Amino acid sequence: MSRALVVVDVQKDFCEGGSVPVRGGAGRAGAIADLVRQPPGGGYDCVVATRDHHIDPGTHFSDTPDFNNSFPVHCLAGSEGSEFHPAFASVADSPAVDEVVYKGAHSASKSGFEGSTREGVRLADWLRARKVTKVDVVGIATDHCVRATALDAVREGFTTRVLLDYTAGVAADTTRTAMNDLRAAGVTLTGKPVVLT
Repeated sequence: MSRALVVVDVQKDFCEGGSVPVRGGAGRAGAIADLVRQPPGGGYDCVVATRDHHIDPGTHFSDTPDFNNSFPVHCLAGSEGSEFHPAFASVADSPAVDEVVYKGAHSASKSGFEGSTREGVRLADWLRARKVTKVDVVGIATDHCVRATALDAVREGFTTRVLLDYTAGVAADTTRTAMNDLRAAGVTLTGKPVVLT
């Protein structure tokens, strides 16, 4: 049985200075990079990073966003904002990260399990091909894409943990709701998320 680390959307647009910034995101980017580095691979059998990769996601982009289903323009494919945050990029571009999964080209796609590799392999299939049965989920944001990815991991049959010390949440109330949803689904939570309101 193998354990994988799934790093969710540690991208410039979701960190301070980005178009949809989550306060504390940059700090979490550095912490996640350290997790992956020490020991090599963080002790995981494989490490996967997800990226929002929007081309035309329809109503997910809005001039009057509700910040739940619709947001300002972010992570456009090929844009600077879609790139990994610099604190994480050097690790993401190294052999320590085994694969990158792209999601949301033509939809909101909050969950990494809605995405696929450049070769078109779905995240769940990629993990199963490596005999992964357990996943740890980290990244941005606790109350949006981390939540969705972890819930889908459980639905796909993986034993799932969210390492809250390596996540950043948008707001305290939605992060608390997300944590309750995750516990109810059988996700194990460790640590405490960064939530700066």
